[in-house]
Amino acid sequence: MHEYAKVSFYRYELSLPMHQRHLSATFLPLLMLLALLLSRTVTAQETGVRFERGLSWAQVQAKAKAENKYIFMDCFTTWCGPCKHMRNVVFPQAEMGNFFNDKFVSVEVQLDTTSKDDEHVKSWYADGHAIMKEYSIKAFPTYLIFTPDGRPLHRIVGSGTPTSFIKKVQDAFDTTKQYYTKLKQFENGRRDTGFLRQFAIQVNDAYDLPLGMKVTKAYLAAIPNRITPAALDLMLLYTSRSTDEYFSFIAGHANEINGVLGAGKAEEKIRSIFLREGRGIRWNDKQGTDWKNYQKKIRATLPAHTDEITMRINIDIYLAKRDWPQFEKALTAYMKQYSKQMSNEDMNNIAWTAFEKCSDMTCVSKILELSSQLKSSTEPAFLDTYANLLYKTGKIEEAMVWQQKAVDASRENERPAYQTTLDKMKKGQKTWN
Repeated sequence: MHEYAKVSFYRYELSLPMHQRHLSATFLPLLMLLALLLSRTVTAQETGVRFERGLSWAQVQAKAKAENKYIFMDCFTTWCGPCKHMRNVVFPQAEMGNFFNDKFVSVEVQLDTTSKDDEHVKSWYADGHAIMKEYSIKAFPTYLIFTPDGRPLHRIVGSGTPTSFIKKVQDAFDTTKQYYTKLKQFENGRRDTGFLRQFAIQVNDAYDLPLGMKVTKAYLAAIPNRITPAALDLMLLYTSRSTDEYFSFIAGHANEINGVLGAGKAEEKIRSIFLREGRGIRWNDKQGTDWKNYQKKIRATLPAHTDEITMRINIDIYLAKRDWPQFEKALTAYMKQYSKQMSNEDMNNIAWTAFEKCSDMTCVSKILELSSQLKSSTEPAFLDTYANLLYKTGKIEEAMVWQQKAVDASRENERPAYQTTLDKMKKGQKTWN
């Protein structure tokens, strides 16, 4: 399955070029540089979250118990972008250190393996993989919080700002929100519907889907009617494949669901599943048989949407294959017939990928023409995409006007990235790789 998205990441690196000079000329500056680096290291350790280094899992637990502190465990992988953002940008901030360091013994646990792993990472292989299995960790970053005596207490998945992340961690001290406290209550037979519904949502956020299905089934078994907003929201939440338990119910009760949740809600959910599954099936099906059978399934379920879904999948497949002539034809045909059904977000993702990857300027010009809907948006990422397409096609002055609009519309923390692109345009530099 291939997903296309435009994402901006900020990475802060310290680059210190060194030049070979005569020792007598550089001895004092080198000492000063060393002192500066040491002071920065100490400052980072003092202001940000202090993660233990060199301790085993058993030693971390012993230290927490001895100091009567909770354990904060950062479960990450080396390939995870949000993990890197949290470790490089969020955790080093003073606000984080002020909250964490007097309450937690904090530890980082790498849950993938690479050829570059050092001895400390390797020493955690067995414990890390056991933790991953025991706590069903399938999304990254995942954060686990343990009591001072080592019992699992809470679970958080995903990144955030210092303020928003601290708020999530504070839930670990609220018995009505503690993930593993609620899991224990569920396992011990608690079945009041309010508790079950809220816990099912929390489990979904924590990416433990098998457990979430159990909680959802328990909730649905405890209510007399499934055609209610609360019940339908849960069924939609836990339906992501056409083979999932509630898919047939959603397809068979579309009119009733739309009457409760709003026009088109059932079809929207089914369509999203068919798009995602269809991409994967068509991409992997060399003979075409599985794709033809899947099209029959689409037609049997959503006959009025079959052609639109098929054409939309064609766009993504040709885009992934970088078959620009076929991609241009597919996108043109789709926009001619279904332009009102393509959201700005969809158009932006397709246009940005084409901008970055496509060397066929005829195709880029066509994408520019088809993506004109982005001009009416106030979202800086969409304006940035349109400006970059203009720039790549040689419409430099117009591109800078739209890029300035992206800069002006952006939030303060995002503005430097958009300004950098504008500066490149002014200098005549490439804005693509």
